[in-house]
Amino acid sequence: MTLFQAIVLGIVQGITEFLPVSSSGHLALTQFLLGVPEDRIFFLTVMLHIGTLFSVLVVYWSDLVNIVIAFFRMCGDVMKGKGMGLDNEYRKLAFLIIIGTIPTGIMGLLLRDIFSEVYTSQRVIGIALIVTGTLLWLSERSLKFQNNQKELPQMTWKNAVAVGIFQGLAITPGMSRSGATISGALFQGINKHTATRYSFLLSFPIIGLATMLEVVEAMEVGTGDVSLSMLLVGIITSFLAGVFAIRTLIRMIAQGKLYYFSFYTWTLGSGSLILSFF
Repeated sequence: MTLFQAIVLGIVQGITEFLPVSSSGHLALTQFLLGVPEDRIFFLTVMLHIGTLFSVLVVYWSDLVNIVIAFFRMCGDVMKGKGMGLDNEYRKLAFLIIIGTIPTGIMGLLLRDIFSEVYTSQRVIGIALIVTGTLLWLSERSLKFQNNQKELPQMTWKNAVAVGIFQGLAITPGMSRSGATISGALFQGINKHTATRYSFLLSFPIIGLATMLEVVEAMEVGTGDVSLSMLLVGIITSFLAGVFAIRTLIRMIAQGKLYYFSFYTWTLGSGSLILSFF
């Protein structure tokens, strides 16, 4: 394991975690191209998620702080019998994030072992990338047939559950989390700004919970030959790449260019699928 490989993996993780092109698929393909056995970089790839977690924290710092404050106030009001008060923006976001995380967590626990067995399967990754591209294309095209698009006040718990299910499907290697959740929101008539914002905020608890579980598992497996310098460089690189990816995707969605990623995922998925037969 070299410092160069740690930098490359950090960049790939940071960019692909948030751009709708699948981080799991790209990490698996990258480690294959770098010729690094999975057992030697497991600890590093787990720690790279900490970098991407900080990316969301930095970009959405104000939202996240206000959501946490609103959550505790909401809990206090509920205990006092005052109700949840979902007319407040951040209380509504806190509620929707909790509801959206539940189906994702259930699907993750039930399907994690199944999909971990095919994590490096080029055939599965190829098919999932093609599906991701198709979702992106169809979801943006669906906006043309929606006269009224929902903003945050119009979102319901049913919308949150549906987006959470889409997020749960992204456990499939090659399926993009951001692509799945944004597409899931757009299909339900949620406008682009709200869909993007909700997708990234929804990622914070699930990435955080998944990272904590993976860190425990990684500590049991061991650090392999990953040095402290490799670890720090990888985390910092994934963090910076993650901030760049989030801001890039926000800009592209606002410009109606989400479907651009379809061409990339279709091409990469088809190539991976073809190579899997040789």
